[in-house]
Amino acid sequence: QVQLVESGGGSVETGGSLRLSCTASSYSRTCMGWFRQSPGKEREGVAAITALTGTTSYADSVKGRFTISRDSAENTVYLQMNSLQPEDSAMYHCAASRLVGCGTWDVPAGYKYWGHGTQVTVSS
Repeated sequence: QVQLVESGGGSVETGGSLRLSCTASSYSRTCMGWFRQSPGKEREGVAAITALTGTTSYADSVKGRFTISRDSAENTVYLQMNSLQPEDSAMYHCAASRLVGCGTWDVPAGYKYWGHGTQVTVSS
């Protein structure tokens, strides 16, 4: 059983930045992902990163603005979010995949453990 705890959410104005953190209760060799969900919308994959090679994947909507990284020594995954827009407002969840690779990283069913989320609100 792996417990994931997110932090770093908050309220910012358009163009602002936030850095989300996700700390795991134990080391995970699997793909780690960030997802977001707004009321009335499906959960959307934002970014993912592998443990062994640090290979990253991003949704088109965040490429060039968001950066995912991980500190394996600290069992922590980060999501640096820059140039935030109102449409980025959502509850952000981190998740640990069932697999080492991130081949289908944006499919929620592929993740075994989920955090409770941290809220991001971007005002215009």
